[in-house]
Amino acid sequence: MEHESTQELPVTPDAVAGGRTEISDEVVEKIAVAAAKAVPGVVELGGDVARFFNAVLDRVGLDQVGDARRGCSAHVTDGAAVINLVIVTDAGHPVPEVTTAVRVAVTQAIEAYGLRVDEINIRVDDVAIGGPAA
Repeated sequence: MEHESTQELPVTPDAVAGGRTEISDEVVEKIAVAAAKAVPGVVELGGDVARFFNAVLDRVGLDQVGDARRGCSAHVTDGAAVINLVIVTDAGHPVPEVTTAVRVAVTQAIEAYGLRVDEINIRVDDVAIGGPAA
């Protein structure tokens, strides 16, 4: 039985094709939402109207509709992201601590994808007292 021999070809930077890599706004939004939701003191994302419609969607079994981007918008230009978040905080957590932690978590998550974060704007839309916001 004959063995075929294979030759490993080294990949050097000169041998790698060039081109551009773009990360869409939607991908940045998903990453930012996941990072923000993991921060202690963040109960939920989204404003009053969005939460109302999402609650209706949840009740009729369409709970995944738009779920990944609830409460977030992002814009990426030339490898830099500007992110806008709307959050609901837990009354037991000081707002400045929560928003600082959100900025740190979101920045780290986005930078892990090779983007720079220029701005993270956060609007605290509600405070949940004694449980999740209605």
